[in-house]
Amino acid sequence: MLAKRSRKATTVRGRYVTNRTGKRTGVVLSLRRYSRLMEDLHDLAVVAERRPEKSVSTDEMRKRLQKRGLVEPGFQAFR
Repeated sequence: MLAKRSRKATTVRGRYVTNRTGKRTGVVLSLRRYSRLMEDLHDLAVVAERRPEKSVSTDEMRKRLQKRGLVEPGFQAFR
């Protein structure tokens, strides 16, 4: 595993692919770390894509969720 997670600090230990002169040309990641990075990249792409959209107030979002039946009337978790 490349990264050890602890309460105090995060240490990243990399394994690199090098060319004949020793210059780093790639990195070896665990599938778990690679998947996390791909998920983060996707999330950032969605954020960038939605950036021009107008924001929605909490009350408006609550109304939309209630209309779809996803939240019961009187739901107050956002306050």
